[in-house]
Amino acid sequence: MMEVSEESRHVSSHVQRTILFLSAMRHFAAKLDSRGVRVRYIALEDPQNTQSFASEVTRAAKALEAAELACTLPGEWRALEMVRATGSNLKLPVTIWPDEHFLTNPEEFAQWANGRTALTMEYFYREQRRKTGYLMESVGNSPRPLGGEWNFDKENRLPFGKRGPDPRPPAPLWFRPDSITTKVMRTIKALLPDLPGDDASFGWPVTREQALAALEDFIAHRLDRFGPYEDAMWADEPTLYHSTLSCALNLKLLDPRECCEQAIAAFHAGRVPLQSAEAFVRQIIGWREFIRGVYWLEGPGYAGRNALEQHGRLPGFYWTGETDMACMKACIGQVLETGFGHHIQRLMVTGNFALISGIHPRAVSDWYLGMFVDGVDWVTLPNALGMVMHADQRPGAAPANTGLVGTKPYVASGKYIERMSNYCEQCRYRPDERTGPTACPFTVFYWDFLLRYRDRFSHNQRMRMILKNLDRISAPARTQLTIDADLLRTKFGITPAAPEKA
Repeated sequence: MMEVSEESRHVSSHVQRTILFLSAMRHFAAKLDSRGVRVRYIALEDPQNTQSFASEVTRAAKALEAAELACTLPGEWRALEMVRATGSNLKLPVTIWPDEHFLTNPEEFAQWANGRTALTMEYFYREQRRKTGYLMESVGNSPRPLGGEWNFDKENRLPFGKRGPDPRPPAPLWFRPDSITTKVMRTIKALLPDLPGDDASFGWPVTREQALAALEDFIAHRLDRFGPYEDAMWADEPTLYHSTLSCALNLKLLDPRECCEQAIAAFHAGRVPLQSAEAFVRQIIGWREFIRGVYWLEGPGYAGRNALEQHGRLPGFYWTGETDMACMKACIGQVLETGFGHHIQRLMVTGNFALISGIHPRAVSDWYLGMFVDGVDWVTLPNALGMVMHADQRPGAAPANTGLVGTKPYVASGKYIERMSNYCEQCRYRPDERTGPTACPFTVFYWDFLLRYRDRFSHNQRMRMILKNLDRISAPARTQLTIDADLLRTKFGITPAAPEKA
C-alpha cells in the first residue's frame, strides 16, 4: 500500500478527499497488521517515497523480487494502464482480479449493452431488481415490483414549502479524528499545503465500524423522507435527507448489498415508506452500477469526448465560492468546506451552470473528481461527462442522436432553482428575467444554450416542448440574449462557447 503525492495532484484534490483516502488506508493497514497480515506500507512522509504510482510499484517489485504483479481491478483506466505498463517494463506478468464489491462486472454489463441502440438506465435497473430480488414479489409464476411500480418518481422530487424542511433533518454522524487521522492531517498540511478546500470540518467515516454506524444512522433518521425530497435544496442544509454514504461505499468500507438490504428491512418493518426505500436502492443497484458499466464499456478514450464542442474555461469561483449568484455561492461553498454536495446540487446547480455557459467537459469532470470526497474516476467521469455535460455521444454518431448516459441535456433556468430551493430569496438576480442587469445568469445561459443548439436538439422527442417555447421568443430578444450571455462569459472568465446557432 502506498501514499504518493502524484495521486493528489494529477487533478486538484480537495484536502478532505486526500485525508479521507489516506486515513482509511492507514486504518485498514493497521487492522491487517493486527491480524498478522504482512503489509508493505509506504507513507507520504517516508523519505524513501518517490511519490509516484509507477515508481513505487517498481521499487516494491524489485525489493521483493516479485514473480508477478497482481491487483484487483482499479477504479480508473489510468491506474490500470499504469499497472500494465509497469509490468511490461519489469517484464513481469500482470494479473487483474475482478472487483467483487460490485453486483455487475464489466463483462456482464457489456453483454447487457450489446446490440442495444441506447443504454437506458431504467431497463438496466429493472434487470438488477430481477437479479437480486430486491423489492420484488411473486404473482403466480411471475415476479413483479412491490407496489406495482418500478420507481416512484412521480411521488418524489417534491420541493419544500416556504418554511423549509419540517422538522429539520438531523445531521449525519460526525466522527472525531483519532490519532491516525490527526497525523494524516498534519502530514498533508506540511507536504501538500496547496490542496484546495478546508479540513476543519473533517469527520468522515474512515473505518468499517464507523461506516456501519453511519449507515445505521441514515436509515434511522433520514431515509424515511429521502424519497419525497431527494431533489430538494435548502440554504444551510447541505445534506438534508441524503445518506452521505457514497464515500464509504467507494472506499469499500460498506458493501452495496448490505446497504440495500438494511433499507429494505426498514421498509418491511414499517419504518420507511416504499418510495424512499426504492429510491435509495435504485441509486445503488441501478445508477451506481450502470455508471460503472458505462465507464468500463467505453474505454480510456471516453474521457476525451466533447460532443457539443464546448471549450470554455472553468470560472475561478469554482475554487473560491466567491460569486454573487446565491445558489452557486452556497453549493460551491459547502463543497469547499466539506467536500460534499448532493446529487441535485451537482447536476442542476454547479453542473447545469457549466453546461449552459459552455465550459469544456473535461474541466468539469476533473473538478468533480478532485473536489468531492467520493470522487473516483469510474463514477465522476460518466456522471460529469454524460449526465451533467451531455458530451459523451459516441464518435461518428449523427448529431441528432442522444448522449450515451443521458437521452437529453439536463438544462434548466433559474426558475427551476427557485422552485426547488430557497437560494433565490437572498440573491440579487431575478430568475424570471431573461435579459438585463438583474437577469439570473442561469436563465440567460439557459435560453442562449437552446439557441446555440436548437438544430441539434430539434429531433430529440424530449426537447420538442422546450424548443417550442424558444420559438416564441422574438428575433430582437434572441439577439439580446446572445449579447447578454457573451457579456456574462466575459465577466466570469469563460471563453466564448463554440458557436452552433440556429
